[in-house]
Amino acid sequence: MPEPLNLNIIGHAACRCLHSKETFIHAEPDPRIPSMSSGIHWCVHTHTCLGPDGQIAEPEACKPGRGCYDPL
Repeated sequence: MPEPLNLNIIGHAACRCLHSKETFIHAEPDPRIPSMSSGIHWCVHTHTCLGPDGQIAEPEACKPGRGCYDPL
């Protein structure tokens, strides 16, 4: 199972409905290698870059208080 996003970066638990291509890479994270995140995310509810509420699907926006947020 992929590692959850670093909470020190986004300040809250990652949403289990938020995916990116990195979600499907099954490798142990190596702290010596900088993150190469594409920055492209999608919501499993809509399969687009917008959540069911019409707001952007990204780690900083998918947080507690959003109706579709489901913490890891």
